[in-house]
Amino acid sequence: MADRIRAGARLSFDEAVVLYREAPTSLLGRLADARRRARHPDGIVTYIIDRNVNYTNVCVARCRFCAFYRPVGSAEGYTLGFAEIFRKIEETIALGGEQLLLQGGHNPDVPLAWYEDLFRQVKVRYPAFRLHALSPPEVLHISRLSQLPVPVVIERLVAAGLDSIPGGGAEILVDRVRKILHCYNKASADEWLDVMRHAHRAGLRTTATMMYGTVETMEERLEHLYRLRDLQDETGGFTAFIAWSFQPHHTELGGIEATGVEYLRTLAMARLVLDNFENLQASWVTQGGKVGQLSLAYGANDMGSVMIEENVVRAAGAEYCMDEFEVVRNIENAGFVARRRNMHYDILGGPIFRERAVPRMLELAVARADGQAGESDDLRGYEARSTGGRRRRSATS
Repeated sequence: MADRIRAGARLSFDEAVVLYREAPTSLLGRLADARRRARHPDGIVTYIIDRNVNYTNVCVARCRFCAFYRPVGSAEGYTLGFAEIFRKIEETIALGGEQLLLQGGHNPDVPLAWYEDLFRQVKVRYPAFRLHALSPPEVLHISRLSQLPVPVVIERLVAAGLDSIPGGGAEILVDRVRKILHCYNKASADEWLDVMRHAHRAGLRTTATMMYGTVETMEERLEHLYRLRDLQDETGGFTAFIAWSFQPHHTELGGIEATGVEYLRTLAMARLVLDNFENLQASWVTQGGKVGQLSLAYGANDMGSVMIEENVVRAAGAEYCMDEFEVVRNIENAGFVARRRNMHYDILGGPIFRERAVPRMLELAVARADGQAGESDDLRGYEARSTGGRRRRSATS
């Protein structure tokens, strides 16, 4: 089987099961590295400078693996205001970033019009800045709230300024797993894939993800990969794949985090199965910088995002931080050439810190530095769906 893989043969599902279960980790690494080198023979490893802004932690989905969300009406719930998001964009631009990764909870009191107005104002203020925003379950949530079909929601968001869609909310694309994790109602496997299909048909590029290490079997992890591969065969709309391990601390589900070795094996299998994906990102955010660096020998050709801010994984106990200097150091110490990119994997240049002075970032920012909860004043101009939200806004109108 190894010889067939080296020759570029496409793995069948049954072959992948045998390989994942039985192949030594070192062999998986060599096979994945050879596939990576065949696609990226130039020795370049890319990264992006952007900011992961979680605009609200209020969520009706209540996924068992999530330590970030707060239920509707919680005293700890928050929704950021436009001015707060604009400040975060300006801080991102100052660090050389050109994109916001904007994701949040399924908040019933944030309607489609809020997203449209925010996106339009961002584009007016920062015309070249890009919005990589709203995972498939969020798009589906907005569709349900607005009672508009998903393609119409995507069309309206694109008209307002949406540039691309992140792959969050995929978890494992197997409904047995999604029902146990309580994420089936926010999006079934077919629904997640269908949002991405509509996005690709609308001309958007998206990423794909997998969160493993909860209740899924090895075969279900592979089923996830094969469903992604099938959609990529159909549309060609995915730019990259990112896998990360479930972070169990402070979650309802609990459990033990998968090991770094399991992460490397899973990453290598992704490179071998996803033969139609150009790019695989290393998940240093959950694995740390050194395993992230080692990922470059197990199929990854990209170190992902400098991030600047992170709230969801941190809520579950992972607090790794790498600024551009650290990301570049890890890439170059592994023997590669570091290059900045955008979401479409266009090369933008070398490290910003070698062009001008950039302040070091020793810890990731959070949604609100003062830790304050509550929704912003500018939300009061929009219709709320929850009873508490309607009461709150009518009292201040």
